[in-house]
Amino acid sequence: MRRLWLIFAQAVTVSVAALFVVSTLKPEWLTHPRPVVQTQEVAPALPVAAADARKAVSYSDGARRALPAVVHVFTSKEIRSPRHPLMDDPVFRHFFGDRRGDMPQRASGLGSGVIVTPDGYILTNNHVVEAADDIEVALNDGRKFKARTVGVDPESDLAILRIQSDARLPAITFASADNSRVGDVVLAIGNPFGVGQTVTMGIISALGRSHLGINTFEDFIQTDAAINPGNSGGALVDSAGNLIGINTAIYSQSGGSLGIGFAIPVSLARSIMDQIIQTGTVTRGWIGVAPQEITPELAESYRLPATEGVVIAYVEPGGPANRAGIRVGDVLVSVQQKAIRDERQLIDTIAALPPGNRAAVHIVRCKEQLDIQVEIGRRPTVSAAEAARRGR
Repeated sequence: MRRLWLIFAQAVTVSVAALFVVSTLKPEWLTHPRPVVQTQEVAPALPVAAADARKAVSYSDGARRALPAVVHVFTSKEIRSPRHPLMDDPVFRHFFGDRRGDMPQRASGLGSGVIVTPDGYILTNNHVVEAADDIEVALNDGRKFKARTVGVDPESDLAILRIQSDARLPAITFASADNSRVGDVVLAIGNPFGVGQTVTMGIISALGRSHLGINTFEDFIQTDAAINPGNSGGALVDSAGNLIGINTAIYSQSGGSLGIGFAIPVSLARSIMDQIIQTGTVTRGWIGVAPQEITPELAESYRLPATEGVVIAYVEPGGPANRAGIRVGDVLVSVQQKAIRDERQLIDTIAALPPGNRAAVHIVRCKEQLDIQVEIGRRPTVSAAEAARRGR
């Protein structure tokens, strides 16, 4: 019996010793295998090259494409101070000398422009080159050229310049018309304050802005990309460097950018550009009336069921509307079956019609519905000052 107990004690001791050694050196031998859970996981991302990572947050490629086509426009014009009337008095000239007071002086200005064709046509704002008798264009690479004015359109504030170069010039690429959306990233390129070519970034804040009193014909792109004096005539491009507008104006009480800038959309700019290059001028339709918007008070006075349409406040004697029988006090409701909401829409609708064609105009006269055929005339050209007055 004693022998059996000793054998049992030795066996237990060896087992405990073996368990201690195994638990210390190979604990995994004592664990039960766990079932494998099958899950779907995203494949690990591959290392991204530094250049590709930079492109993800940079618009350098778009800027690099557009920068060579944006130019600086330097203008100057001769101004004369008025001749003092006492200078005609010989006694006055004897004591004070022959100070004629009419010595010419030169005023300078600056702005930006965009090369639109390889043979040297440049799109800019009319107010950049208005009344200038000397225009110089400086390219991004430092080359300078004398420029001549091909044509201007004060009512849209656009102008076309031309420079001559032996080599092909870097022309901008036009974006697809009406492809811009609110929220799109845009770059404004120009020469603000004359400091040199500058790129600012923002988004499109709104489209189709009008009734701003800037131009006669308005359809602005609004952006918060910083636009300052000197940016006028420069390019507003998309993130790929394609032209979507011509920077024209800012809303500011201090003269600096407040994050509200306006650009003429490329669809309008291209239409004006094509006409100026082909004919040297812009042709628009005209019927010779001065419209007035219908307020609730006017609607009540004229006993109109709604405030849609415009009241004819003036008819040009001998003009197309006068010859067609339209009278002061008529309410013009539609043109070519297109409803007219306000005076701005009437001007835009008539201007888009080719002169010489006839248009169907629907009017209300003393509760009577009338359809009148009006032969569209050619809109008279106006000066920049008159265009500004009409814009206001």
